[in-house]
Amino acid sequence: MIDAIQQVAPRVGHRNRVMANAFRSALELRFQVYCLECNFLSPDDYPDGVETDEYDDNSVHFYAFDSHEELVGYVRLVRPDDEAILPIQRTCKLSVDRAALPPPPLVAEVSRLMVRNDYRRRRSDRLSGVTAEQNKAAFAGERRHEAPQILLSLYRQMYAYSRENGIRYLYAAMEQPLARSLQRLSFPFEAIGPETDYYGPVSPYLVDLRELDVQVGARRPQLLAWLQEPEQWFGNRTHGSEWGLCHMGRPGVA
Repeated sequence: MIDAIQQVAPRVGHRNRVMANAFRSALELRFQVYCLECNFLSPDDYPDGVETDEYDDNSVHFYAFDSHEELVGYVRLVRPDDEAILPIQRTCKLSVDRAALPPPPLVAEVSRLMVRNDYRRRRSDRLSGVTAEQNKAAFAGERRHEAPQILLSLYRQMYAYSRENGIRYLYAAMEQPLARSLQRLSFPFEAIGPETDYYGPVSPYLVDLRELDVQVGARRPQLLAWLQEPEQWFGNRTHGSEWGLCHMGRPGVA
């Protein structure tokens, strides 16, 4: 993973061009990961080299760039559909009765979380948007080269967006190693169903962001402070609300 994170002063015109192409770059990354690397989807179904689906228009999209303005990470938050259902509820068996689940207006699903393949191994490159000092504070007491910094930075932006938009609960279908990593950081994701094949062997999880505030605040106060202070873009915004490493916007706008 990345050994240090550096804040880089944005070049507004160039950055706007980067952001204008962000969604296309994300779809290309999704094709690379889901179709070519993991074989979850057939590349023959996506002849243009981009992977998209019916949930994109009902999602908020987040992007992570490195110091060269290249996309290195992506995730989206999917909101409930017209039937008040999330994709995870259609594909995973939940051990919780639907009536006991959180109200649909308060939920979103973490989806298509990914990091570019070369960044899964690199330890020396840097991300723009978070200063080295903030990085040190966020991972105090950890071996920094082992911290999943791109993924955690994407979670940071989803957390900030959720707090500002009335989302209290996040669902996620995760492999056990990722779930354990987040739980070690005191993110209280709870398994709410058995393992199933949903783009690989994953289990459905749910986290209450208010409980996250309590647990991370008690055990890792520096990490909570870092989560609650997302970086702001300087200069002109391209569209919508933008923080540090990531940009939130609907694909129709991007």
